[in-house]
Amino acid sequence: MTSSAGATDPREFQIFAKPGGAICNLDCDYCYYLEKERLYPGVRSFRMSDQLLERYISQHIAASGGAVIRFSWHGGEPTSLGVDYFRKIVSLQSKHSPPGARIANGMVTNGTLLDEEWCHFLAAEGFAVSLSVDGPRELHDTYRVTKGAKPTHNEVMRGWRLLQQHRVPCDILCVVHNRNVQSPKQVYRFFKEVGATYVGFLPLVERRDDLPGGVGENTVPAESFGSFLCTIFDEWVRQDIGRIMVQIFDESARPIRGLEHSLCIFRETCGDVPVLEHNGDLYSCDHFVDEQHLLGNITETRLDELLASPAQVQFGNDKRDSLPRYCLECDVLAMCNGGCPKDRFIRAPDGEEGLNYLCAGLQQFFRHSCATFEQLVPLWKAGATNEQLMAAARSDYLGGPPVRRNDPCPCGSGRKFKKCCMGKHR
Repeated sequence: MTSSAGATDPREFQIFAKPGGAICNLDCDYCYYLEKERLYPGVRSFRMSDQLLERYISQHIAASGGAVIRFSWHGGEPTSLGVDYFRKIVSLQSKHSPPGARIANGMVTNGTLLDEEWCHFLAAEGFAVSLSVDGPRELHDTYRVTKGAKPTHNEVMRGWRLLQQHRVPCDILCVVHNRNVQSPKQVYRFFKEVGATYVGFLPLVERRDDLPGGVGENTVPAESFGSFLCTIFDEWVRQDIGRIMVQIFDESARPIRGLEHSLCIFRETCGDVPVLEHNGDLYSCDHFVDEQHLLGNITETRLDELLASPAQVQFGNDKRDSLPRYCLECDVLAMCNGGCPKDRFIRAPDGEEGLNYLCAGLQQFFRHSCATFEQLVPLWKAGATNEQLMAAARSDYLGGPPVRRNDPCPCGSGRKFKKCCMGKHR
């Protein structure tokens, strides 16, 4: 990426920048990042200094080089830093942005600290927000609690409504754990009811080598996760194509559509989503913030050099090169490519190590969804509308409730099925 003269070639990467470190106002039972504070014993303030913040922003822009330069602000809880801190971020981005470039900011938040001032700022500066919500109140409040173990659903949904009122683009990130996995329709329909247009389902896997099975009790069972996704997919494909984007459904369709995966956990290799801590330390990945995966510090080595370092290249390639034979011979390998390396800690049926804990569930979902997508994608390429795709999914063409030739078309056109969508999927 870097020539001998120090010039930087543009590349795609996404850095999870944590200018407040692991500091958060909540104490979610399953959070894997709160403990990262221990990496910095004796540190009193985890607030990235103004000088270091400017250094990071200028190096990030220089390493990007494209027409759109993307920043992703994470934590901990980034809003704990206050809105004025982010006004400073925007000012520094403007100072260092080259002519013709566009800065795109994204933020992941628990939403509990959002208010009118925050949302006015986010809207005015074009921020996109990802909001953590685990479903309706009784399921969300199972684990997402305050430092005093109080529920947070009311505060989160207040933040959601404010974001909606200010027209801030907002995704929902739902952690799927041992409790809400049992209620797929309830979870999905809740998101539909509140007007979500994009949902990401994040399976909770708490590795615990000291426990039977190697996982904590909050962990989602692999098979249950597969059933959860299949149940929601069956409703989505018949009712919500084009209305709600579900991240893993999009990923499932990508190989069939001839597209590369956009989500790092399903790509053949990884390493393009490192983490920047409050002091300038850069780590290989959000799930590998430890001494072994510390790449360096941007005050000592430029960001572009760290991104292209041999250690990071090897980290990314190891995902592909360490696949067990069971994965290499799997019929849905192209869909998951072994999944996230953090979850590869069980044995394959033949006894080989390195199989993904979620394998059984991912296999179930990808086989289920791909059977449908393999029939819908040709219709989509032929120009079928979303309504026609959903009508096909509801028809006997895809094994749903049968629709007779002379019945009204399920797409709602008012025409007979034989004169409308039936001809689209012959």
